[in-house]
Amino acid sequence: MSHTKLRKVTDYLWEIPREGKMRVPGRIYATEDMLPDVTKDNAHVQVANVATLPGIVKYSMAMPDIHWGYGFPIGGVAAFDVETGVISPGGVGYDINCGVRLLRTDLKREEIQDKIREVVSALFQHVPSGVGSTGAIKLSNKELEQVLVEGAHWAVRNGFGTEEDLEHIEESGRLPGADPSFVSARAMERGRPQLGTLGSGNHFVEVGYVEEVYDESLAKKLGLFQGQVTMIVHTGSRGFGHQVCDDYIRVMLKASEKYGIELPDKQLCCAPVGSPEGKQYYAAMACAVNFAFANRQMITHWAREAFVKALGLPASRVNMRVVYEVAHNIAKLEEHEVDGRKLTLCVHRKGATRAFGPGHPAVPAAYRDVGQPVLIPGDMGRYSYVLIGTEKAMQETFGSTCHGAGRVMSRHEATRVARGRALKRELEDRGIFVMASSKETIAEEMPEAYKDVSRVVEAVALAGISVKVAKLRPLGVVKG
Repeated sequence: MSHTKLRKVTDYLWEIPREGKMRVPGRIYATEDMLPDVTKDNAHVQVANVATLPGIVKYSMAMPDIHWGYGFPIGGVAAFDVETGVISPGGVGYDINCGVRLLRTDLKREEIQDKIREVVSALFQHVPSGVGSTGAIKLSNKELEQVLVEGAHWAVRNGFGTEEDLEHIEESGRLPGADPSFVSARAMERGRPQLGTLGSGNHFVEVGYVEEVYDESLAKKLGLFQGQVTMIVHTGSRGFGHQVCDDYIRVMLKASEKYGIELPDKQLCCAPVGSPEGKQYYAAMACAVNFAFANRQMITHWAREAFVKALGLPASRVNMRVVYEVAHNIAKLEEHEVDGRKLTLCVHRKGATRAFGPGHPAVPAAYRDVGQPVLIPGDMGRYSYVLIGTEKAMQETFGSTCHGAGRVMSRHEATRVARGRALKRELEDRGIFVMASSKETIAEEMPEAYKDVSRVVEAVALAGISVKVAKLRPLGVVKG
């Protein structure tokens, strides 16, 4: 399928007409100049494949950061009627609840500019990172089971953060329905030593500042101002979530056959939402979601300590508070209006962000009158964005938007292109101090490996499914 088969709906929306065994059309949010990147790895074919699954509602969708993924494209959004539809591990991904937390401070850029090396070094020491990294917390099986049920609430209850933090996290940092009895011993074994660790790949802790404000009133509502120092934490459920996904892909391959579900790609293996297999996967997935919520909460606690120590300032002066935290790879039971009827749907967001509009009860009380904050990180050499969800997103995308820049190079290709370059020095010359567990990580995550996130954000803003609030510029980055 080439991009010539994409039918233009608007300047920012393209449709894959329903054909063959597709039950609904496909829809991709992107500007025309982005189409070559959208289609070069055939991720749009995956959008069409998802449209063949039972019980899918309205459209199989993808955001402008779309690229090839396992079964579902990364950047994919699909909602399934809980009565007739399915749930699929490929629609959530391996890094269950990979997500982003934004923190704000009372500090201005000039107050930390000359100490950014010390700040990044302290963060690198306090927050374990890299492949197979293990944390300072050693959990028993019983304690880990509590984490899997309570999420960030467990972390706060054990002294890692405050109740106020919980008020500014998607799902308040705890997804209901988690049941550790449906989690394998291998997943427990992998997760037990990794709580409070950053991991590897595209995960990071980034210190930056608000470079530009697009909407003063919305920025004020979020506690943001120009020149303000910020921090972003981006990580997920580590080896625990990866193992949960791996375990249930095997379960779902058998379930697809058992329930007679025809698959254009075995990576789309799934089970009816209400089936025993579907319920078990949801319960195990919710455990991984809660592991990730707790993980980011604990990293936040240690990052606060590192920040204060490096700057030699009292915590009250820094005043590092959570603006919001969003989940990327997740399936949720949500109520949405479809053709004038309110339906309970299983909404898969894989490399996509919830973007609920004003007035929705799931939006924290502090932001309910304006809508849910949306956090879109870019690459470590450019910028990230803060947006707000909209009513149009509720009507068109089940309250969803993009989640990041989206890769345009594989990790292998990025490593090849980076060969011989002093990337760390290049970034320092641009005013960005980077520390990573290996040179390979910096090469794999080089800025050119990603789309320019400003183009991605512009597409969702033009589409009206998110409103731009502010742009953040990095000063220092700890890479996984």
